[in-house]
Amino acid sequence: MPEKILIVDDDVDSLKLIGLMLQRNGYEVIAAHAGNQAITKAVNELPDLIILDVMMPDMNGYDVCRRLRSNPTTQDIPIIMFTAKTLIDDKVAGFEAGADDYLTKPTHPAELASRVRAILQRSQSKKQSGNTRGAAIGVLGVKGGIGATTITANLGASLLNMKASPVIADFRLGVGSLGTALGLGQSNGMSKLISRPVGEITTDAINKEIVKHQSGLRVLSCSTNPREGLSTPAPDVAVAIVNELRNIGKPSIFDLGSGLTPLVNRLSAEMDRFIVLVDPATVTLTMARELLQELAKNNRDKIHLVVVNRAQINLQPPWHEVEHLLEHEIRAIISPSPELAYQAMESGMPMVSFQPNAIVSSQLNKLAEDVYKILETK
Repeated sequence: MPEKILIVDDDVDSLKLIGLMLQRNGYEVIAAHAGNQAITKAVNELPDLIILDVMMPDMNGYDVCRRLRSNPTTQDIPIIMFTAKTLIDDKVAGFEAGADDYLTKPTHPAELASRVRAILQRSQSKKQSGNTRGAAIGVLGVKGGIGATTITANLGASLLNMKASPVIADFRLGVGSLGTALGLGQSNGMSKLISRPVGEITTDAINKEIVKHQSGLRVLSCSTNPREGLSTPAPDVAVAIVNELRNIGKPSIFDLGSGLTPLVNRLSAEMDRFIVLVDPATVTLTMARELLQELAKNNRDKIHLVVVNRAQINLQPPWHEVEHLLEHEIRAIISPSPELAYQAMESGMPMVSFQPNAIVSSQLNKLAEDVYKILETK
């Protein structure tokens, strides 16, 4: 049975042209010429894909997309925004509304067919995997140097020891040290993937770029070439990578570096859990309060606050004062262990594997257990 595609456009000529192109590729086509009509048809027809124009008389495409995403019946239907608008802000607005892809008019028939095929393949993969898809965990430092990479690696190793099947991934283009810290050299699978068109981001493509650590932990890492840091990853490609990794890692853990970058902001909606790292220094706590307020606007229930002590001092101020200041419960406190961290990195091993009986290893294992239990109940 052919896949069903709903085309939404108030321009009759566009409806006919796009519909003809899709029919020639073997798809069943239904059409709507207004936003409210599109929502009604989406609910009644349950198409496999929606191609949605932005500019319409009764309701713009962004609002239609939001309405579809808020309806449990239609929230999982993939949507391609299709418009003559070419400004980057328009494209970002489409993704923020919940679109899976974005095309500008006029589009070559071959490109349209390629995008449609890729979106449908990903959608089918999600349906087949059902509840077996893994969670996505983002590790984010309030500022640099707190240990996002170390936490990411050790969470992955802890979960592997718990018989989970994690993948750890590095989204820090040009400064990614996850692979290097694990002795994997200049592996740069993430760097290769992020430069591809969204239609090429498939489970098979990602599997080819994943490197297996000696412990069995699977790693998707960036290179440390500083010039890569000058590039801005396409948000739709980054989202596609996260979604495809859900089919591979159970869970997938992402080193997101530090601070609220445009990429982190876009990926925040894709994360099932945010592990936010803060140290007890006054400056960091001030930064943490502002960052957490931003993240909490759409992700409050996802935030998992972790205090990382980097100096051999007690937590100052007391933990309950930190919770009051940041308005979040502290879920874990990680003890300082600079010597162990150095020795483990020199050996290319996570601390929990290098010295499993150490106090910090026990703390990291408990953090992994805590996060995993929460995700299992979702």
